[in-house]
Amino acid sequence: MKGLGRSSYLALVFGFLYLPIAVLIIYSFNDAKYSLEWKGFTWNWYQTLWQNDDLIEVALHSLTIALLSATLATIVGTLGAVALYRYQFSGKKLLNGLIFILIMSPEIVMGISLLLLFVTLGMDLGFSTLLLSHTTFSIPFVVVTVLSRMSGFDKFLIEAAKDLGATEFQTFIKVILPLLMPAVVAGWLLSFTLSMDDVIISFFVTGPDYEVLPLKVYSMVRLGVKPEINALSTVMFALTLVLVLLAQFFLKEKK
Repeated sequence: MKGLGRSSYLALVFGFLYLPIAVLIIYSFNDAKYSLEWKGFTWNWYQTLWQNDDLIEVALHSLTIALLSATLATIVGTLGAVALYRYQFSGKKLLNGLIFILIMSPEIVMGISLLLLFVTLGMDLGFSTLLLSHTTFSIPFVVVTVLSRMSGFDKFLIEAAKDLGATEFQTFIKVILPLLMPAVVAGWLLSFTLSMDDVIISFFVTGPDYEVLPLKVYSMVRLGVKPEINALSTVMFALTLVLVLLAQFFLKEKK
């Protein structure tokens, strides 16, 4: 009975998490445009999505921003986490606390503050401001993810590398980075996901000449959920799933 209760509880939790996604995927194949009633199986909405040049363009915009911002945030965040873990400097505790404040700060506050900063600097809103903003709000998540991994480090490995004559760079590349790789990959995936679905900050910092997918979808959903949106969401979910599986594969090979 205990095993049955545990299985039922897990099924309830995972059903609550994934049932809405399953419904969305199923209705992306429904041959009905404005009705929730099942009218039959069709690929028409995926064909319509593929022929929608505007939607494809903004999807490529979002992918470009997400890939670049996740990569930049992972590089900066990983180096920042290593510095916070290994080195002692004035203001270290304050800096560590500010990172958590950025994570807990409301997105609307960050969006308005970034907008004021870009306007003050005289920057045109568009690709560059969007990339900087997405990189900025992703960095704290990478730092926290990598720091949590480093908390279980064996410090004697770093000391052994120093005793064997390794420089700081060699120690980082050959000792620290391989041990951090699972957290680095997790931080990149988290940053990529945060960038792909951000609406509030993107609304403030992007311009009319560079629209991104979340804002486009939001404007379309306000007029009703069309089957093309279901198809697009299914494609995005499949892409995310592929990235997770690839990350698991490469991490397994690394081990």
